[in-house]
Amino acid sequence: MPNAAEILVDTLIAWDVEVVFGLPGDGINGIMEALRKRQDRISFVQVRHEESAAFMACAYAKWTGKLGVCLATSGPGGAHLLTGLYDAKLDQAPVLAITGMQFHDLIETFTQQDIDLTRVFNDVAVYNVQVSDAAHMENVSSLACRTALARKGVAHLSIASDIQEQPSDAANRSKRNRPAHTPQDMFVPHCVAEVEELDKAAAILNGAERVAILAGRGAIGAAAELEETAQLLQAPVVKALLGKAVLPDDHPYTTGGIGILGTLPSQEAMEACDAVLIVGSTFPYIEYYPKPEQARGVQIDCDAQRIGLRFPVEAGLVGDAAETLQALNQRLRRKADCAFLATAQASMRKWRDMIRQSEDSEVYPLKPQLIARAFGERLADNAMLATDSGQNTELAARHVDLRDGQAFGVSGALASMACGLTYAIAAGIAFPGRQIAAIVGDGGFAMQLGEFSTAVRYGIPLKLLVIKNNMLNQIAWEQMMFLGNPQFGCELQPIDFAKAAEAMGGKGFSIERAYEVERILNEAFAADGPVVVQALVDAYEPMMPPKMPPDYARNFRRALPQTAGHERIEQNVERQPAKTMMKPRADAASAACSSYS
Repeated sequence: MPNAAEILVDTLIAWDVEVVFGLPGDGINGIMEALRKRQDRISFVQVRHEESAAFMACAYAKWTGKLGVCLATSGPGGAHLLTGLYDAKLDQAPVLAITGMQFHDLIETFTQQDIDLTRVFNDVAVYNVQVSDAAHMENVSSLACRTALARKGVAHLSIASDIQEQPSDAANRSKRNRPAHTPQDMFVPHCVAEVEELDKAAAILNGAERVAILAGRGAIGAAAELEETAQLLQAPVVKALLGKAVLPDDHPYTTGGIGILGTLPSQEAMEACDAVLIVGSTFPYIEYYPKPEQARGVQIDCDAQRIGLRFPVEAGLVGDAAETLQALNQRLRRKADCAFLATAQASMRKWRDMIRQSEDSEVYPLKPQLIARAFGERLADNAMLATDSGQNTELAARHVDLRDGQAFGVSGALASMACGLTYAIAAGIAFPGRQIAAIVGDGGFAMQLGEFSTAVRYGIPLKLLVIKNNMLNQIAWEQMMFLGNPQFGCELQPIDFAKAAEAMGGKGFSIERAYEVERILNEAFAADGPVVVQALVDAYEPMMPPKMPPDYARNFRRALPQTAGHERIEQNVERQPAKTMMKPRADAASAACSSYS
């Protein structure tokens, strides 16, 4: 008869789980043995830190739509999972976390690693169980998989080390717990928007003159339907960061990203529209939405709880994005007036011309925009691009134009550092044969530097660009712009990441000047196996929102004199396009009048 650990692993296999990310430990020896015996049917990917295992499980779920699974030992091993699991919770990724425990009869006796992980995981998990015996495992392991997938969140099983090896025939099975009464199947609900709401939504959108569309990750897979909606409504498509791959960045209907990392045309469209259609997004920054009294709202989301979460919509369409858009499109009338879209498109052309000024700059120190653009241009048509959290996120969002067939991943609502490399590794595990790329900062990369050896071990064809400015640059600029405080505590001790990559068995390249970019990137992309390209860039290059709020500008000017290196910062903000972006703009009209000059 199988023991509890074997029941668990067999259940994972029955639920089509192909990979488990984790780190061995004595609190999970039974589970590791069960995985060893079944390695022809399920793979174990060893990481260097449990936090990485959770990030990889979350990313795997995002990349594939399947259940991501991570495994950690008792006590600190399980506690290390939390950051990656919160990433899954906030971005609605289905993840099963499995943790060990001390012996069942030593719980709460102050023994070694005596942490009640079910109590610790109460906030992060939608399903959270301490397994009592092998008979219990038959029920809860299947239910944990189903709950994570059904509720798009984290399920957690905590299993004492001795219970893992308990044979099922030795379990004290209750009379109501009959063997095999729990099905190993997922029963997916088919959610269809109400006809009345569809009619109401169509009336709102047909009656509006200037419709803007905000698309997020929930619109992935609905590109054709979304494109038809945009054509019918003559509406620009603004993309939340998680929806960057919804439409290609050069698509004529998109104005790119929104928010502090976004574009001015996107912000202008939101400020000037009289109706907004939100598709699969709960983009969190409310200040970038239209004013409620300015525009009427329609929202499409598969989760009824999220309808109206950021904007007071009048019509809420609960259902799959593609199906719902298809039904909505049948009710929409093609607008004859394309002036609103044409204005957005003209604004986007000006924005691209302005952004190109930073990308084409060949001054020294090297500008990060230049290297980000050159890196993005070399991505294969099927590339999967991950980014971390920080200035590197802005560079990926604004300066890498994704093409049709490429994919994008990032820690969204959690916006955690140290996610970029782990997301890339998960992509490589999930889709062998595709090109894997990541843009990270030196701050986030240093946090999980050891995971580069994981990429080497598993032969991930990774091209990793490190934006090296020896600075937590986004935090430094937030200190100045948000509160008017001088930069403090953001300088980093330099690390030679190229040498570190080579020490771990990969390849490392360094770029310091603009004239080196083409040659070294060509060498790096031609190299086999995992590659690190560290770009030593200007630490004083400003991070600019698309429209500088007046209070940000005032705070910046107040903080600048007391900030180390302020002379170089002042020189940079006098260059284009920073000089234009630095001008405070109170509303869309004044922004349009500036013509980016």
